[in-house]
Amino acid sequence: MYSFYRLFRPWLFIHFIFSLTPVGMLQSRLIKILHGFTKQIIKERKEYHDKTNGRYLADFSDKANEDTDDMTCNLRRKRLAMLDLLLSAHRHNLIDEEGIREEVDTFMFRGHDTTAISICFTIMLLAEHPQIQDRARAEVKKIMEPSNGKLSMSDLQKLPYLEMCIKESLRLYPSVPLISRAPEEDVTLSNYLVPAHTTVTVHIYDTHRDPKFWPNPDVFDPERFTPENCHGRHPYSYIPFSAGPRNCIGQKFAMLELKATLAYLLFNFIFEPVDYLKDVIFVPDLIIQSAHSFRTKFIPLQVVG
Repeated sequence: MYSFYRLFRPWLFIHFIFSLTPVGMLQSRLIKILHGFTKQIIKERKEYHDKTNGRYLADFSDKANEDTDDMTCNLRRKRLAMLDLLLSAHRHNLIDEEGIREEVDTFMFRGHDTTAISICFTIMLLAEHPQIQDRARAEVKKIMEPSNGKLSMSDLQKLPYLEMCIKESLRLYPSVPLISRAPEEDVTLSNYLVPAHTTVTVHIYDTHRDPKFWPNPDVFDPERFTPENCHGRHPYSYIPFSAGPRNCIGQKFAMLELKATLAYLLFNFIFEPVDYLKDVIFVPDLIIQSAHSFRTKFIPLQVVG
């Protein structure tokens, strides 16, 4: 929000001036809270490694240095978590503590607002399309009822229709509606020359509604993502997590979060619309945002039964 607030007020590009404004002071307070949370996570993990004399990091490092085919195969299955990898790099003076915090910030906080807004839009779409909602719920109940409403990691791989619903929701309402890139060399697109180091903005929202790739692009249709319908589709016609070497580092984790949250909600509630997506007014931001709150009614399934 504050990035766009400053973008349209060039005098606030000067950080000192921005820091004196009410918005700048609020941002400073919020950043302090977020950094404190991240630093606490790093501190607790460092304390764990100190108590264990770094045995976990050392064991992994020793295994990584063993050049055998068997060990190589094993390492593909067992990798250091991102924070442990950063702490290991810190022990070898490859990154400082501020660098660790910046990387953890990226992973922790860039996945919260994007995932939350994706859940909201998916719920609203399911509420407006009860037949699709019922089919997704039937799939979820088939998996969750035998385990008394619990989900395992392996169960999340058995929800193909729910995943199709999520993908279609991300097509219509990508969490990040636009991204920017700067080519390292001149690029020719049709009859246009894009000079090296020019900032190029890719409008994901519009790309996902291009009728050349998506017939009836404004219609919510999870069937677009069956294996048969995906076959032969242009790989860059669907980029909710961006693409290439600078794509979203947490896209697999985000999909697991989305499926787990929506599965539990579908198992326990029926969604009915209160507000409708046709009435949503979007505002410019780094993530897709509505100018106003939008509401959906949650009806407990026990009450319905």
